[in-house]
Amino acid sequence: MKKKQAFGSWLVLAAAAVSAATMLVPGAVEARNIKVGIIDTYSGPPAVFGNDALNGFKMALDEINKQGVLGGKIEFVTRDDKFKVDIALNMAKELVLKENVDLLVGTVNSGVSLAVSDGVAKKEKIPFITWMGKSENITGRNGHRYVFSVTENTAMAGKAAANMLSKKPYKKYWVAGDDYEYGHALDESFWRYLKQAKPDVEVIGKTWWKLGEPDLVPYFTSIQAANPDAIHFCTGGASMANVLKTVKTTGISRKIPVYIHTAIDYAVLKPLGVEAPEGVMGTMDYLFYYPELSMNQKFVKDFQARFGTPPGFPAFHAYTTAHFIAEAYRQAGKIDKEKFIDALEGLKVDSPVGKVEMRACDHQAILPILFGTTKISKEFGFAVATDIMTLRGVEVMPACGEIEAARKGQ
Repeated sequence: MKKKQAFGSWLVLAAAAVSAATMLVPGAVEARNIKVGIIDTYSGPPAVFGNDALNGFKMALDEINKQGVLGGKIEFVTRDDKFKVDIALNMAKELVLKENVDLLVGTVNSGVSLAVSDGVAKKEKIPFITWMGKSENITGRNGHRYVFSVTENTAMAGKAAANMLSKKPYKKYWVAGDDYEYGHALDESFWRYLKQAKPDVEVIGKTWWKLGEPDLVPYFTSIQAANPDAIHFCTGGASMANVLKTVKTTGISRKIPVYIHTAIDYAVLKPLGVEAPEGVMGTMDYLFYYPELSMNQKFVKDFQARFGTPPGFPAFHAYTTAHFIAEAYRQAGKIDKEKFIDALEGLKVDSPVGKVEMRACDHQAILPILFGTTKISKEFGFAVATDIMTLRGVEVMPACGEIEAARKGQ
């Protein structure tokens, strides 16, 4: 009997010791998977961006989950917002309240990003990282503790374009594009910085069309008749292909210089093949063939091997987002939303373009911007950027003081 009692006491002590040891191991209590909710567009023309981002995220998780994070892995669930704000809000709420995700990521639509940021992330106090929503208002005027951006935004694009185009002889501009958040944000930021760099420039007219409008030729004809020195097209993923096709069809870029942010992006140009227009100026924060860094070459090689195509900027952004998520949780030491946010502020991670920092003052990733001109490549069989010039992240980021003033409504 005494032997049984002694044996029983030993079991109790052993169990207590194991429990105590488990409590002392960092992250052991939280040894569960981190669940990420993805809201993005997987149907219609913008799906090319949503799918590219998802592939980049998957590839990063393959790397991250080999080591694991806090004793578990990163998993994800997706929802198709169909490029619509109301659907996206419902999907985001479902992911938070029913799927119990630890954080949200997405989206290609800036309007969706703003709505999810304000209506779900801020309200429910859950981190939201946009990897494609490019309106500067996301982390600028409408920024808050729970929203982050791992894509270049319209302020950065506008500042980079203004830097380059202010050196050109153009003075009279025509602005045209999609009548929605991203289009107007591009217009506002580009003009703000261009006027600072070259005060004598002027906008002689503006043309806005409905998102997804099929026939753009009449608009282009009117713009060409106005004879501006240059045209700034403010267009996004939903109609970028149509705009570039119309540029090619009308031949407008052979007569009037044209600038479009993301016009040099692979995800935009590859589907057009040799039908893409040449001579269009554009900006982007990632190109698979530039810069020729070893980490970028490995990223491209691995992505190509797995998905049969080179990565576009969405894949780059999502890949980098995954590494920010993993490293922030490791730094936090536990699966805790507030500690995750604290760790993400000012965090630096390796990426295909080198170290990328999540700026603490506005939760905006600091990224370089590339400026180039489209030209059909015999090597690739589609248009690529030529005469590429790089503007460093610190050169294109709006000052923290600007962000603070914007949030105060100044």
